[in-house]
Amino acid sequence: MTSDMAFECVLVSRDPGVVCALNRVLDNFSISTNVCFTPSKAADRLAEGSTDLIIVDYEDSTADLLRGIQEPDFRQKPTVVAVSASDQRIPGAHLMLRKPVTGESCVQSLRMAYFRMLRDHRRHARYAVMTPVSAQDQDNRSVAVTVMDIGDGGVGLMTRELLAIGDVLSFRLLLPNTDRSIYIEARVLWTRHYGAAGCEFLRIPPVDLGILHDWLKLKCRIKQPLVEL
Repeated sequence: MTSDMAFECVLVSRDPGVVCALNRVLDNFSISTNVCFTPSKAADRLAEGSTDLIIVDYEDSTADLLRGIQEPDFRQKPTVVAVSASDQRIPGAHLMLRKPVTGESCVQSLRMAYFRMLRDHRRHARYAVMTPVSAQDQDNRSVAVTVMDIGDGGVGLMTRELLAIGDVLSFRLLLPNTDRSIYIEARVLWTRHYGAAGCEFLRIPPVDLGILHDWLKLKCRIKQPLVEL
């Protein structure tokens, strides 16, 4: 994602018609685009780790690029759109765009890709909180922690206490600029020797979950598309 909070796309194609049609539509979706004429150039851009969307004009030379994205050690998993004249499913592609491409077909495919990127961004984005709280573990032991950040699926903590993977913590948290604290039950997924821990949510009451989602939406300032979603 770029510094102005626009989604970032790598477009891999040597076809002027495909590049021209997609560039116009990507611009209308407020998506920043880097055009790469070769898979090797695209791989270099992907290695930077900021790509949210990759559109590949599929041919034999791009198959290895798509396979590489699927590797477990690939640090970021962008949304993948394959452009192809065939109806055959392309391994590694989340969405297909049939050739010949048209403005309408590009809009339809990119609308689906946009919602997928937005969902993934909200799921993985973390926002700083830096709030100390007193938590209770599964044995009713009091644990002093600082909630460092929070997102749609969990929280990051810092503590001097010894936590183990699988520990369950419950606490109330007052999000910045809100009037009511929310109740959170979370399970420890990972720990670090310097006291950091990552947790997934187990339970948040419906009203409190609504407060969290509203707060996250205000924090998630994505550059708005020029087209209607």
